[in-house]
Amino acid sequence: MKHWFSDGAFRAIVRNASILGSSNVVSALLSLLALGCAGRGMTPALFGTLVVVQAYAKTVSDIAKFQTWQFVVQFGTPALTHKDIARFRDVTGFSFGLDLASGIIAAVGGMILLPLLSHSVGISTEDFWWALAYCTLIPTMTAATPTGILRSIDRFDLIAVQQAVTPFLRAIGSVIAYFAHLGFPGFLATWYVSSLVGDIALWIFAVQELRRQNIDHALRPGLFGPARRIKGAWDFVWTTNFSHSIWSARNAGSNVLVGIMLGPTAAGLFKVALTFFDAAGTPASLMQKSFYPEIMRLDPASTRPWKLGLRSAALAGGLGILVALLVFVVGKPLISSVFGAKYLESYSLLQVMCGALVVSMAAFPLESLLYIASRQRAALVAQGLAAMLYVGLLIGLTHHFGIMGAALAYFGGQCLEAFFFLVPTVSAYRKRHTLSFYKPEEVQ
Repeated sequence: MKHWFSDGAFRAIVRNASILGSSNVVSALLSLLALGCAGRGMTPALFGTLVVVQAYAKTVSDIAKFQTWQFVVQFGTPALTHKDIARFRDVTGFSFGLDLASGIIAAVGGMILLPLLSHSVGISTEDFWWALAYCTLIPTMTAATPTGILRSIDRFDLIAVQQAVTPFLRAIGSVIAYFAHLGFPGFLATWYVSSLVGDIALWIFAVQELRRQNIDHALRPGLFGPARRIKGAWDFVWTTNFSHSIWSARNAGSNVLVGIMLGPTAAGLFKVALTFFDAAGTPASLMQKSFYPEIMRLDPASTRPWKLGLRSAALAGGLGILVALLVFVVGKPLISSVFGAKYLESYSLLQVMCGALVVSMAAFPLESLLYIASRQRAALVAQGLAAMLYVGLLIGLTHHFGIMGAALAYFGGQCLEAFFFLVPTVSAYRKRHTLSFYKPEEVQ
């Protein structure tokens, strides 16, 4: 471990993850407070409806969303490293254009589909108009360009500040809605306003940082012009879009699918378990956010980024084991104190999902390593295979075992995803000598 930390890139990954972690600990507690108020302030059925409405909007936005932050990191970080500002402007302009187009299409599509799906996912007639209004948030949910800009410029401190904005406002609003007995409309409005303000704050930080870096006209939207000057732009964004759409359908869509199979109450229980799962997996998600930009500064033909991936996986996997043990000890009393005894069944789900936690944390570098090797299509195939099998498991196991089957399916899905990503990653490592590194003269 001492030798690992002698590597400046590894130290940067851990440092940036720690910066993000400083806000995520507080954010996780605030999110639990907000969910706890919602769970106690409404019946389990209404709480499940709130979960389904939020999950529906997130699923629609994620399916339509281009992973523009990955595009900015993939093509913009090497350009900044080599002081190629013109190239960076093309990257951010193309990214911003995609955000605008996909956000509008997603919002319109989500509103059109909602009347057809509302009863299937458990949204009652009296709550339909609230859900429809929530869909107007979709355009800001699809935008990822500012995140990519801040990661490329290495301003993880600003991302950490922004990540605390939404849970802070949501916690305050949820406390007010709970004590004022505002019910479902009050909690839904709190979710809406807090998300909107948090998304706007991210854009403000990105614009201010671009000005500080003297990078003008970086957010001038464009599609076909910049794409012609960036080799492989459309291939990358479409592949990562499909990959992330599959991922979102598997994750955020899980709540919707559980709601369809077992009803909104079961969806609420599954959401509680997923909330704790996501909070416990925070260390890996933070390391991934700092890992990807850092390895994009390295030559993929060398062994250095691959060693960084192995070390990061070992560190995250070790943390995953410790976190899983902690969840076993404190999970039950924490769920009881935050959500109430009526949600204790979710602790049984969480126990099963702890195995998935260790697997997902240890496997977090695999996707980024495939991207630096320009193997994004292999990542898409891996994501697609894992998702299809997961959906099959989720439907089959929930049919036979009820809500516990959803937890078993989630564990199986994480294991399948890790395996399907590992195979092409090992292949890419063995062929690393054929990979090329960005050079300024390669700009089209």
